[in-house]
Amino acid sequence: MCSGFTCSKNALIALNTLFLASAIVLIVVGTYAKAVSIVPSITVPAGIVSVGVFLLFLSILGYVGAVKHHQVCLFFVSGDSRSDGTQQPLVFIHLFQYMIILFLIFIVQFFVAVACLAISDAQIHSALQVGWKQSSNETRCSAEKHFACCGLDDKSQMIECDDVMFRCTYDVPCWPIMGSRLSDALQIAGGIGLFFSFTEVLKFRRFCYPVKTIYPKNDIASKILR
Repeated sequence: MCSGFTCSKNALIALNTLFLASAIVLIVVGTYAKAVSIVPSITVPAGIVSVGVFLLFLSILGYVGAVKHHQVCLFFVSGDSRSDGTQQPLVFIHLFQYMIILFLIFIVQFFVAVACLAISDAQIHSALQVGWKQSSNETRCSAEKHFACCGLDDKSQMIECDDVMFRCTYDVPCWPIMGSRLSDALQIAGGIGLFFSFTEVLKFRRFCYPVKTIYPKNDIASKILR
């Protein structure tokens, strides 16, 4: 049975491993959604990837700190010597900085997740139409070849490709295939992002716990973490 710092360290390692996995999932799903969309008009997948990258950096930092027994370095830099020879941790600025970081991650991740879940098929179709028109012939040909389809909504939108070895002969338009895959990717990313956005609160509480464990008599720190 563990106690004190050991339990806190194990909890931090497990929690940061969970965040590391979630960050990787967000990056992979966001990248897939961006690849499926083909066109640059839908910016939500880029937001998913950005949140995933930042969460990946923060989780690695927390994981390394927990493994090396330096998780308090997230909000401690040094100590002030008291008259009795004990150390007064400089918790205040760094704790609030970490709180702000977690809060910003929560806000960004929450709204990106809601945007992923709230986007409708009509909005996806409209964005794909704009992007399809703005894309080069090479990009559209690549999409048609990859998804085995011709034109976005019908074959009349088919264009001549520079690749003489490829001539679009498919009867299926690209919208049903691209729209379905993009919608599925956004729903998955939104669900994962929404779930992990609320665990930021849990992460903050677990990072606050070592302060009380290591410095139980620190009245000022206790007031901040109360």
